[in-house]
Amino acid sequence: MSSEGALTKKTYRKRLFEVIEIAEDGDKLSNVYDVFMMVTIVASIVPMAFKTTNVMFDVIDKVTVTIFIIDYVLRLITADLKLNKCVGSFFLYPITPMAIIDLVAILPSLIVINSGFRLLKIFRLLRTLRVLRVFKVVRYSTPIQMILGIFKRTKESLLFVCGIAVGYVLISALVVFNVEPDTFDNFFDAVYWATVSLTTMGYGDIYPVTVAGKIVTMISSFMGIAIVALPAGIITTGLMEEINESKTNTNN
Repeated sequence: MSSEGALTKKTYRKRLFEVIEIAEDGDKLSNVYDVFMMVTIVASIVPMAFKTTNVMFDVIDKVTVTIFIIDYVLRLITADLKLNKCVGSFFLYPITPMAIIDLVAILPSLIVINSGFRLLKIFRLLRTLRVLRVFKVVRYSTPIQMILGIFKRTKESLLFVCGIAVGYVLISALVVFNVEPDTFDNFFDAVYWATVSLTTMGYGDIYPVTVAGKIVTMISSFMGIAIVALPAGIITTGLMEEINESKTNTNN
């Protein structure tokens, strides 16, 4: 192959990569592709909202799965442009989180099982994994990409708050489990109660009945309000920084 031909091929692959990735400003073709894939994803999960199936749902499933397969192959052949690992990119891409979601969303619709093999019917459970198709939206949605960016930027703070929350849940559960051993059959029930109290949900299916237990509940609820509010403040701050950064990049 001539150097000119190789250059042309590389240019086509780069353009293909730009189209199938999330659209940049002004890239109309990439925007069209994103919208098309969003519509395809929504169409693929519509049959899941019904208990029964019909010919139309089967056609929708086959068409959308075919589109997902083509999208997966296109991403695989341009993996080196995304991961920048040369030949190794083609082996690393299939084990990336989004590639795994893509594959899991495809496989259940490709599994055909003979009804005579009763043991193999368990594999039909894999069809429930089609619900993961909804996570493909992450790749084509700019707002969701922004939210993921916020989580990445604030992950240390959020992990710290999560650590505090987990610690508080376990301590509260341990306290109430010893204060009211008759109310909670096991430690897991106490952890469940502490989690519900921390988030101020208050389902009311398990609750302390003694004065000491009620005092622990009140303290846990007040502390829960403070702990739950922390992630909201961190995420809000991250969102404002992301918006300001986006505006600055647009102005420049």
